[in-house]
Amino acid sequence: MSEQPLQTEFEFTLPRGYVDDDGTLHKEGRMRLATAADEIQPLQDPKVQSNQSYLTITLLARVVTELGTLETVDRSVIENLFVTDLEHLQAMYERVNNHGRNTVATGCPECGHEFEVDVLTGRPHVSAEEPRAEPPAAPADDVEMEFDSPTANDADDGDTEAGELASGNPTE
Repeated sequence: MSEQPLQTEFEFTLPRGYVDDDGTLHKEGRMRLATAADEIQPLQDPKVQSNQSYLTITLLARVVTELGTLETVDRSVIENLFVTDLEHLQAMYERVNNHGRNTVATGCPECGHEFEVDVLTGRPHVSAEEPRAEPPAAPADDVEMEFDSPTANDADDGDTEAGELASGNPTE
């Protein structure tokens, strides 16, 4: 059995990006796996003790090792991320520290085959235990996909004006 080397750093791309004081946008970065100290030491920080929300900020400041061309990534940088980017890093932190890889589960809409894909590249993830299989083929270009979408004519309850989509639970 050949063991894969332990991956301890993971690349990411922020959805929006961090804008520094000079107006430079930083989107590409790296995060390392957290250690026990990364999770324990922030609990002694008075800022974290007075506001538990700072635990996330402090943890991410410890494990995000690179962000664009910034010399350092500290708590101030993490505090000034857009919420979308903070949520992206929180989710990534959970994936890489709980699963050891930055993948998400997905499935083929045609055959139902479930597999994992790398969040950054979109490529299927193949673990060392699994036999290497080709990912499901994409539908041919000449296949027409049909989707049902609600229109104002679908919901004739008298409350919607012409051209307006109905809202609410359609099963009620």
